[in-house]
Amino acid sequence: MPEIASFRGYLYDPKKAPAEKVVGPPYDVIDGKMREELAKRDPHNFVHLALPKGEGDAKYAGAGKRMKEWIDKGVLQRDVRPALYRYHQTFEIAELDGRQMTRKGFIAAVRLHDFSEGIILPHERTLKGPKVDRLKLMEATNCHSSQIFGMYSDQANVVEKAFKNVERTEPDIDVVTDDKTRHRLWRVPDNEVIGDVKRFMAKTKVYIADGHHRYETMLALRDKWRSKEADGFLPFKSTGEFATMFLCNMTNEGMVVFPTHRLVHGVKEFNLDDMLSKADAYFAITKIDGAAKDMQKLRSLVAEAGVKTPSFAVVAPKREDAWLLSYRKGVNLAELGVVGSGTLVHLDITLLHELILDKTLGIDRKAQEAKTNIKYIKDTTSALTRTAAGEGQVCFIMNPTRLDQVRHIADAGEFMPQKSTYFFPKIATGLVYNVIDPDEHVP
Repeated sequence: MPEIASFRGYLYDPKKAPAEKVVGPPYDVIDGKMREELAKRDPHNFVHLALPKGEGDAKYAGAGKRMKEWIDKGVLQRDVRPALYRYHQTFEIAELDGRQMTRKGFIAAVRLHDFSEGIILPHERTLKGPKVDRLKLMEATNCHSSQIFGMYSDQANVVEKAFKNVERTEPDIDVVTDDKTRHRLWRVPDNEVIGDVKRFMAKTKVYIADGHHRYETMLALRDKWRSKEADGFLPFKSTGEFATMFLCNMTNEGMVVFPTHRLVHGVKEFNLDDMLSKADAYFAITKIDGAAKDMQKLRSLVAEAGVKTPSFAVVAPKREDAWLLSYRKGVNLAELGVVGSGTLVHLDITLLHELILDKTLGIDRKAQEAKTNIKYIKDTTSALTRTAAGEGQVCFIMNPTRLDQVRHIADAGEFMPQKSTYFFPKIATGLVYNVIDPDEHVP
């Protein structure tokens, strides 16, 4: 079962690098424009490390040099005592009438395990490109600059109770990011709290919610360091044997998953009516008058239908109506080549990818992974607006994947199609860095 450990994190000196100028979203949601805006805020903004500028591999060496300079100049200061880091994210959901929520968790070092060991479990496949990039960066900086987002099950809220007294004190960091999320971080060096949390976590599993690429990169770096040892092993407590993760209880109210809609483009000889006619073999199709211009109505009907059977909606340019597609129970999925556990094959996202994208539109798995014909859109209003503007040929409006589905599929050792989950909000980068060294040990 998972072994967690405290670590001596590096935090920005607020006098030299105020949090509001140096903290931001994970690297993989930052486009070129956002990167430039963040970089201009402060010369010590995290993007100068996480998304370094430069040609070829020189940019990674530059990031490593920059990291050392920040430490030498005291911009980043290492905690004297090993700690866990309590982390709250408070945010509002516009589509839930502005309801405010707080997601609570903690940041820790977590022993790395291959997925085959069944201790830390994924739910999505990864692509090679991002892992090559992140490995070069981690090697150059010897640092985990952003945390993997992991989940665990704690029905009795044992971990929450352990941190109760900590939350009565002033946080060490309190900052609001551009997405209007408030981030609060507390250092927790208390050995009693650390011990209580470690003992509970040793009884559970960890499910990766977000950061599959970063986790596999940490595994790759660990294995590279192991290969340099004469016996092929690092010391058992080496920091190189640990990932840095943000861990959150799956029952926490702030565990919000948004749907990710699919905007399809570039399909040769595409015809909406022909697609719907072919889809009728697998789905009951209901026309929804005027729904392409009514986000609330569309989301409500898709959610209502999804309670009974896997469902999603179809909208298209120059069409004011939408079509609700609900899976016809009794369709022989195995004969159609859709295989896996009952949970996996009956996900609306699986049925869309297998029966519509692949079999009906000819967008096979390779094209799906390469994003050849698909744009992934997280905001429903944006999906409808971009579709109406003719940015694609057809858009599929999805329901969010439930956490129990994520857990069942991970436990079965299976994988969802990519972009099946979007956990909101994203974990901030720049709150705490963990410098790793194969010759240094965790407590």
